[in-house]
Amino acid sequence: MKAAMTSSATSSFDTPGDAARAAELRRVKALATLVLGGTLTLFVTAKALLPLHPIFGFIAAFAEAATIGGLADWYAVVALFRRPLGLPIPHTAIIQSNQHRIADKLGEFIEVHFLEAAPVEAKLRQVDFASFIADWLGDEKRSADLARFILRLLPEALTASETSGLNSFIGRRILTQIQSIDLAPLAAGTLRTFVSEGRHRGFLDELLLAVHETLNRPETMEAIRQKIRNELPTLLKLYRADAYLMKKIAASATAFFDEVRTNPNHPFRGEFDRLVLSFIDRLEGQPQFAERLDALKHDLLARPELGELTQHLWSNVKDFVDRNAAGESEVLRHHLTGLLVKAGNQLAADSEMRAEINNGLVVVLRSLIADQKSGVSSFISDQVKAWDMAQLISLIEINIGKDLQYIRFNGSLIGGLAGLGLYSIEFVLRWL
Repeated sequence: MKAAMTSSATSSFDTPGDAARAAELRRVKALATLVLGGTLTLFVTAKALLPLHPIFGFIAAFAEAATIGGLADWYAVVALFRRPLGLPIPHTAIIQSNQHRIADKLGEFIEVHFLEAAPVEAKLRQVDFASFIADWLGDEKRSADLARFILRLLPEALTASETSGLNSFIGRRILTQIQSIDLAPLAAGTLRTFVSEGRHRGFLDELLLAVHETLNRPETMEAIRQKIRNELPTLLKLYRADAYLMKKIAASATAFFDEVRTNPNHPFRGEFDRLVLSFIDRLEGQPQFAERLDALKHDLLARPELGELTQHLWSNVKDFVDRNAAGESEVLRHHLTGLLVKAGNQLAADSEMRAEINNGLVVVLRSLIADQKSGVSSFISDQVKAWDMAQLISLIEINIGKDLQYIRFNGSLIGGLAGLGLYSIEFVLRWL
């Protein structure tokens, strides 16, 4: 397990620039160590030559303080990552010793400062999600790929809806909603709109034309003639009065229908208008009409033929989807692709819709992040705790160790200058 974790950490930390940075770090470390060795050598040499000339005292003071400063900063840099010389000195190997605390604080810092509602919302509002969606859908190839993906999922989704009982639940809900509809006001309102738009006149014209054509069919005329013949006395039958009456009836009906159809102000049209409006008034005002419609609705919904028809339609839909998903038919895929492309183009042209989509996504994502940010914090904390610290320290050293090594140079220089200054003050005071 440990080997697997170490291998995972190594693979995640290795980058093409790591080798070059590691080599540069080794070079700077060697140079800092060389400076430390140089100051120590200079100190020993200056101390040995001090009897020859007072100047060596200044050199020795500088070298001594520089050596101390360099050693102190070497200790500080090394103690940050590991134990100096492997000794169990307290408050060393700071990163290793505080791995869990660092992990918790890092997760807390990200939760508090990066996942707060205000900065998250500000960042989300910089992203135009709707334009991205519009551009993506507007590309016909992408929409075609999405349509194929949807079609591959549809058969399984339809099967799942059957096995899970979703179809039955939806069917019952739809049936309940239909049964709760009050048909009388709905029908009255629809008919009143139909009449106010004058569409009932066109219906009357179509009805008159259909009656005229039906009346003038040979089989209809023969049936009417036989009916008239059966009602006539025998004497009139001998004189073929039935044929005469049939011709007069057909001619009168044809003339009447033509007159009504060609005359928009014909009295029959006014009677038809009054008849329709009277029916609408009764439909709205008389409870018995509503009761009859409601009874008709319940009778219709209770008929077994309706369930059989619904099942037949569902089977046909499933078969159609299966054939399209299997590639036997391209109708649904082409239609779905065109629908997606059209939706993308319409979204690209509708700035208000894009703004609403963006606002909606910002609200949803902001709420999601707010609900999950503690989980993100815990995830980050757990990941850091699980890291192999040797690999982590190697990563940190490779990336920032070079800059830390320059602290050793600065420590030697500043320490040397401080030592030189103090020695100079001491020297002057001795001669006063």
